[in-house]
Amino acid sequence: MEADVFEYHKEEEPVDIETFHGGKQKMIQPSSLNDPKLEKLKEALVYWINSTLKPEHIVVQSLEEDLYDGLVLHHLLLRLAGVSLSVDEIALTSTAQLHKLEVTLEELNKRLGLQDSSEIKWNVKLIHNKDLLATIHLLVAMVRCFQPDLDLPTNVKVEAVVIEVSKNGIKTEVQAEVLTESSNAGSDSLGNTKREDPIEELLKLEPHKVNTVKKAILHFVNQNMSNMGLQVADMEKQFADGVILLLLIGQLEGFFIPIYDFNLTPVNPSEMLHNVTLALDLLNDSGLQMSSVDPQDIVSQDIAATLKILYALFRKHKGK
Repeated sequence: MEADVFEYHKEEEPVDIETFHGGKQKMIQPSSLNDPKLEKLKEALVYWINSTLKPEHIVVQSLEEDLYDGLVLHHLLLRLAGVSLSVDEIALTSTAQLHKLEVTLEELNKRLGLQDSSEIKWNVKLIHNKDLLATIHLLVAMVRCFQPDLDLPTNVKVEAVVIEVSKNGIKTEVQAEVLTESSNAGSDSLGNTKREDPIEELLKLEPHKVNTVKKAILHFVNQNMSNMGLQVADMEKQFADGVILLLLIGQLEGFFIPIYDFNLTPVNPSEMLHNVTLALDLLNDSGLQMSSVDPQDIVSQDIAATLKILYALFRKHKGK
């Protein structure tokens, strides 16, 4: 988060046993914090937040440190669901932050269909206390609800320590905590249905079926580029420098892209990469999250990456 608004607290805060006396507290086992799958999930969620809130000029760097005061969650709710709440824009005191979180989470839980569910894995206190486990559960639920086609790392599990405090003492238990389902999992209570990447699945089919889909997408592309006097025949090569991709996005999304913002006649990989990166940024701004596509893949003429972008545009605009 931007340094002029948020202050970082680098030291790990000790667990306050008194805060959950008579109840249970669950936290990620320290040995799981360095799990590569967990790191990838955190990175994907940070990228999603920053892409979603880019028009607001809000930048998140840490899930643990940047969501506790309610500002980011409030703006995500506004951008994703169009809900504006009567709360302070920036809550500086703990009391104000807790109030903002209470109002925001109450509305979020309604939107997620969980206001009366016992399966809610977060609450105001956990989020305000920078509980990573609760924060990730909340963000994953938001992605599944508001942008279900977004690719998140699958089958992410961590070991969690459950601490129960009673008059008889402290009882601890280690258990597996599922953060995202495996790719072949069925529906869950948050609507996380099976969602294979359609392009990855397409490329596993017989060549003639793949070619049929490619021809349909190319027809869609050429229909929209014809008034500019452009024709695409080679999907892999003609999108690699980003020029036609930028022109197509501008045509479909109604963007005017000044010539000085990109390289109209790129002559080296660096200029091509600049064009493709700009194209992906524009797609993110328009609500098409392409976190699974690396700009370098397009420049390298990776057909799967190119198809993912064109298929996303095709799905959004084919009926218009």
